[in-house]
Formats: sequence, C-alpha cells, structure tokens
Amino acid sequence: MANREGKVYVFDHPLIQHKTALMRDVNTSVKEFRELATEVAMLMGFEATRDLPLEEVDIETPMCKTTVKMLEGEDIAIVPILRAGLGFVDGMLALVPNAKVGHVGLYRDPDTHLPVEYYCKLPTDIEKRKIFAVDPMLATGGSAIAAIDSIKNRGGHDIAFLCLIAAPEGIDALHKAHPDIDIYIAAKDERLNENAYILPGLGDAGDRLYGTK
Repeated sequence: MANREGKVYVFDHPLIQHKTALMRDVNTSVKEFRELATEVAMLMGFEATRDLPLEEVDIETPMCKTTVKMLEGEDIAIVPILRAGLGFVDGMLALVPNAKVGHVGLYRDPDTHLPVEYYCKLPTDIEKRKIFAVDPMLATGGSAIAAIDSIKNRGGHDIAFLCLIAAPEGIDALHKAHPDIDIYIAAKDERLNENAYILPGLGDAGDRLYGTK
C-alpha cells in the first residue's frame, strides 16, 4: 500500500462548497464556525471513505435470511494535527464511531520557522489501521509533512490527509514529501501571501474555532 501513487481530490460537492464558503466569511461566529467544521468534516469523510473494503455477511431480516455487504473491518484511526485539527474529529467520528483517535502536536520554531513535534500519541495498533490525518489548512505543507513523518515513524503506512483549504504550494510540498498518500481538499485556493497565509483563505482556523487571537 505504501508504494502506491497517491492522488489529490478536490471536492466539488455543492454542500461542501456552500459550507466552506460560510466558514470563510469574517462575520461567521465561533459557534457557527465550529458547527460548520463538524458538518464539512462529515461530508468530506463520507467521500474519503468511499473505497473502504466490504465483505459479504449473512444476516437475518424480519422477513428472511439474506447476504449483505458490511465493512470488512472498522480498523480506522483519525489523527488530528493539534490544535485546529480537533475541529474535524467529531464529524469524522459521527461516520465511524468505533474509530480510534490519535493526536500529533506541533509548533513552529520562531527562529527556523520549521515545525517541531511536542506531542504524539497514536493507537498502539496504528500499523493495522487506515489513518485519516486531519487539519483544516494546508499552507506551506510543513506541519502536514511533519505529522505524517511522525505517524510513519511509529508504524502507520495506510494514510490519507484531509484538509478544508489548501494552497498550491502546500499540495505540491506534501505530495513531493509523501507521494504515497491521498490528499482530500474541500477548496484549492490561489496562493500564499508573504506571511504564508492562504489567500483568500479564512484566517487562522484555530483562532476561529476557539475564539482566540
């Protein structure tokens, strides 16, 4: 699985586009932003889990015995990149409530501007799981690359990355660093500005989720 060529998916679903547009609006409240993040995560998760393997299972309905298709296993892990990635967890868990949740915490070094890991806690059987790493923004790609490095260094290999908004620079950097992973994006924006913020973007996703500045 690790040797496959990953793909980049930009969703065109009308509900995803509509809710993402509402999240961009500077007048959207913290409460509304959180609710929209959960809703978009659920919609994106619905699309990103389209290829989960199925198996045939014999069951009995109130009418008769029959054979149905069910998930081959629920061996899924959701790994948010702290802190903003937490905004995607509830929406994903609404779809796959038995998924395990790991966390990767990163901060940007003030001198080198490179991501530094300060926390990583993953399910002990991470190597057996389909992993969805989640973060609302993919700007330079540095945090996403570092987080996926951390997951791979601990045995994870079947990894997809979900983000709300991505800049072309971040997509290119992530795909170059980890060409085996699929990247799922709600909206591909124009570019980064001189401060490495996505344009038009939506500002700092963490601040808008938690009401901080």
